[in-house]
Amino acid sequence: MSMNVNGIGKETITTDAAYKKSAPSTTTSEAAAAAASSTATKTEDKGAVYESTANKNTVDKVTYKPDTNLINKLKADAEQKTAQFRKMVESMLSKQNKVFQGADGMWKALAAGDFTVDKATALNAQKEIGEDGYWGVEQTSDRILSFAEALTGGDPEKMEKMREAFIKGYKQATGAWGRDLPDISSKTYDAVMKKFDEYNKKDDETEDTVIKKDPAEEL
Repeated sequence: MSMNVNGIGKETITTDAAYKKSAPSTTTSEAAAAAASSTATKTEDKGAVYESTANKNTVDKVTYKPDTNLINKLKADAEQKTAQFRKMVESMLSKQNKVFQGADGMWKALAAGDFTVDKATALNAQKEIGEDGYWGVEQTSDRILSFAEALTGGDPEKMEKMREAFIKGYKQATGAWGRDLPDISSKTYDAVMKKFDEYNKKDDETEDTVIKKDPAEEL
């Protein structure tokens, strides 16, 4: 799964065989983030801004704006970690005379499971995909939601499009992998879906409680 955040990729996938061998693996964040990024409006402003309305006791109008700084940070971090991961995998496969071309070839080689993993690589992989690892379920699902929120500024309608983009990216990653994604990827998918649900619920509750004050009361 390619790790380029600017295009649909195959980020964060592992094979069952590779996973059992503790081979390096990641989860599915970039595929969704890449598909989602095309729906965001570029701007230097950020966050949801509440603008006062003219009438008393009416809900404030909300303007949603992307967080450019956070978007750039998340992309830079992902690119750096992806480069490290690729270097590790390419080094491991090349030492075993495994021939592949480009990122797709590397992922197919991993999917085949026809390789061995040295102790150092296995330990590093276990750390990266572990509970506290960068490519672990919790951190990866958190990044996906943070990226979606940064892209949309928290706009509920666009957040739903981000969810749809994530689902689409996951399906594309599965197709590129050639079979069902391994356990860590499916767990990440479930975690992302849950966090989108929780975000939407929280947003609905916020809209119910944001009431406009009379300008005279603010003097």
